[in-house]
Amino acid sequence: MKQNLQSIALIVAAGRGSRMMTETDSSPKQYRDLVGKSVLQRTCEQFIANPRIDRVLCVIHADDRDLFQTATARLDSTKLLPPVTGGAERQESVRLGLEALADMNPDYVLIHDGVRPFVSQEVILRVLDHLDSDHPAILPAVKVSDTLKTRGATGHIEGTVDRSKIWAAQTPQGFAFETILNAHRTALATDQHHFTDDTALMEHNDVPVLIVEGDGANIKLTTPQDMELGRKQLRMEATHMLSDIRTGTGYDVHAFEEGDAVLLGGVEIPHSRKLKGHSDADVVLHAITDALFGALADGDIGSHFPPSDPKWKGAASDQFLVYAVDRLKARGGKLAHVDVTVVCERPKIGPHRDSMRERISQICSLPVDRVAVKATTSERLGFTGREEGIAALSTVTIRLPLPDDYWDAHD
Repeated sequence: MKQNLQSIALIVAAGRGSRMMTETDSSPKQYRDLVGKSVLQRTCEQFIANPRIDRVLCVIHADDRDLFQTATARLDSTKLLPPVTGGAERQESVRLGLEALADMNPDYVLIHDGVRPFVSQEVILRVLDHLDSDHPAILPAVKVSDTLKTRGATGHIEGTVDRSKIWAAQTPQGFAFETILNAHRTALATDQHHFTDDTALMEHNDVPVLIVEGDGANIKLTTPQDMELGRKQLRMEATHMLSDIRTGTGYDVHAFEEGDAVLLGGVEIPHSRKLKGHSDADVVLHAITDALFGALADGDIGSHFPPSDPKWKGAASDQFLVYAVDRLKARGGKLAHVDVTVVCERPKIGPHRDSMRERISQICSLPVDRVAVKATTSERLGFTGREEGIAALSTVTIRLPLPDDYWDAHD
């Protein structure tokens, strides 16, 4: 690999995407939600994450400044350059982007469609590696596997195309910067505006274009069907990545003492007594917290928040649960479900069930339909039957990423 060469990714995102528009959604496709992130954010993330890409420049529509700022707010601002306003056609947008980079004069530029969010690091590096080998233009592409036919005016087949030499073009298309900039300037000066991609412009200028292997997953999101396919692809990837499914159980008990309310699941419930404990004695949140630590095989609530430590005296139990959820997130995991059963004669839990579910869902950042709260009595038996205290049992389900060597270690 050549040393100290500057490479910039030029993301073309100025289009309107008319084929994506529906009666209920006419927003530009590059800013639509794709499983929690916009399409453009996911696209930019791939290039920002690549260590050989020094800067990323987006070309956007003049009306999309606010959409762009929202879509890129969480991206690495040290790599992302301020956006450039594009033109009426893709060719003009690319040229304006290249002109914005002229003062920087990078060695290479990779021109990529803003609505190809599934480009892999391998494809990006493959393009750059072949630019290093003194090829002025690189096209990633995939061989066409379907049988291709030509159709006549009557709708009938006219012939079969020899597919042995047919490749479907993708992006990012890589170029020596000065070569592609000069080609676009020449096209502007000679009023040539018919090029559908940048390698076609290279062909017109007799610049050799090397085809390298692309990636079948690197699809362009053009229609609503493409968007739904992209969502399914991301969900499948997430399911595969978070395939270490675990459950944990938690159990906690607190006795009654003098008072006028109990705190259960973060909700204050009027009662003739309150629960006694070193913290706020929320037996429900303590049980859920312990269940989470159990699923993580990460000690228990007492090891993280020892009752011998005076700083936890009277502490709000929601912070214990938030801490446990953060421990889960730090390991790349997700909380999938929380189930808790409260055992007491009084107070009655039913009237407060929905409030408890809502509060637990807020603390855990979990949809409320993934939180179950149940209650039972012990038929006047035992300490709960004698109304000496309240017990809570919890089961949680979490998903963690499998380590890369998991199957090797468990064959």
